Amino acid sequence: MDLEELIHNCKNGNRKAQAELYRRYSGILFGMCLKYSRNKTEAEDNLHDSFMTIFDKVDQFGFKGSFEGWIKRITVNTVLQKYRKDQYLNVVSENIEDEVEVETEDTDISLSTLLGYIQELPHKYRLTFNLYVLDGYSHKEIGEMLGTSTGTSKSNLARAKAILRDKIEKAKINIA
Repeated sequence: MDLEELIHNCKNGNRKAQAELYRRYSGILFGMCLKYSRNKTEAEDNLHDSFMTIFDKVDQFGFKGSFEGWIKRITVNTVLQKYRKDQYLNVVSENIEDEVEVETEDTDISLSTLLGYIQELPHKYRLTFNLYVLDGYSHKEIGEMLGTSTGTSKSNLARAKAILRDKIEKAKINIA
């Protein structure tokens, strides 16, 4: 079944089509959920919530643009909405204009270790870091998505990078 037919069948509430859609995209969306979650269990919950939203709103997809991009956007918004609702995002009033760069080229830290460090970040820092560094959103867009200011987004990113830099430095010491 091609993608357009699959989407039409999902719009009609076809359970087999929904299962196929889940099969095709759950891996990609789980990876996204994992970036924004503290652990695998939370990522699985976020994936489930995202698919519930996707199935609920699939009739709104108008075949303009990428379907994969559309479901990724729903996934990010679903996760962010959950964290806003749970009040994990607190506004930080200070502005940090200078961004701190994290150097990882001279370490032997694995990708899974680095992902673990990112998952350990406090929610507001992890979300800002992922949206800016991994997903390419601007500070203005992040502020709008999280209901904060551009300055808060910059501050949260700087703090996230500082925490990651500290963890990487400690890991380098332990490796040596």
